[in-house]
Amino acid sequence: MLVLGIESSCDETAASVVRDGRVMLSNVIASQIDVHRKYGGVVPEIASRKHVEAVIPVILESLEKAEVTLDRIDGIAVTCGPGLVGSLLVGLSTAKAIAYTQNIPFVGVNHLEGHIAAVFLMENPPVLPFVALVVSGGHTNIYLVEPEGKYTLKGQTKDDAAGEAFDKAAKMLDIGYPGGVVIDKMSKTGNCRKYDFPRAMKDSNDFSFSGLKTSLLNMLKKRSTPLAPEELPDVVASYQEAIMDVLVEKTLRVAVEASVSRVVVCGGVAANSRLRERFREDGDRKKIDVFIPPPVLCTDNAGMIAAAGYTLLKRGIRSDLNLNAVSRWHAARG
Repeated sequence: MLVLGIESSCDETAASVVRDGRVMLSNVIASQIDVHRKYGGVVPEIASRKHVEAVIPVILESLEKAEVTLDRIDGIAVTCGPGLVGSLLVGLSTAKAIAYTQNIPFVGVNHLEGHIAAVFLMENPPVLPFVALVVSGGHTNIYLVEPEGKYTLKGQTKDDAAGEAFDKAAKMLDIGYPGGVVIDKMSKTGNCRKYDFPRAMKDSNDFSFSGLKTSLLNMLKKRSTPLAPEELPDVVASYQEAIMDVLVEKTLRVAVEASVSRVVVCGGVAANSRLRERFREDGDRKKIDVFIPPPVLCTDNAGMIAAAGYTLLKRGIRSDLNLNAVSRWHAARG
């Protein structure tokens, strides 16, 4: 089965053709990072307009790279939430139009399910059940993923997502955008134990990052002089390590509690090199196999949406033309 995936939940317009939910024949992404950089974050109205400009060219390029035409596509999968509603509507409306004119079945996909499904595009994907950490700019959730599409929420952020904590820190430190990428790079030369930032809710499987951001802000306010350039690597490395500690510890704890020996880490923050290193080190110590997709499949892409859509379509799940976009959709299908 060939599935065309379409993703437009935030600031990437993406299309991908995936065969049988496992083999990615194309993966085209039009990024808006340069557009939003001067604002220090995504501007929803601008993002929507850029999606309108990019969506058809991206889909056509994806079909061309996969060396297929629309008449060979068996199904369409499109993100319908959660995300920025204006952005989501661009991809969703396009998917509906193609499905209607070509008489192709289509299905709306939960963006979080898509991130989890990215692991099935790896060469050696895990078998079910497994514990999945979905960690990005908008989400920090832990799920127990079981057969038949059952997802059980085991932990979630009570305030900010980990990716947002990275972006806000970078903005406070005025070191660039996107914050997670800049901090990941800068932290490589820093001492991650130089500063003691808080690790919140230690005894819970839930997360909280608002206090971490506040502690950085307070540290900067208490200083009589701005941070010198040579001090920044130690600060960002220590700040990053506070995030890594809770993400790794809580996710592996859930796996132990659920008696599951496999963990999947996905979402944009899963591209962070320190997070990947920590999960593999700590997973080895606890005898837990850790699966992390390559970075291009961690950030928003349509391959993951096509992979998730394939599973839904094979189960006979279809969406109709009344399907609408939703900004919040915390619980994956259960």
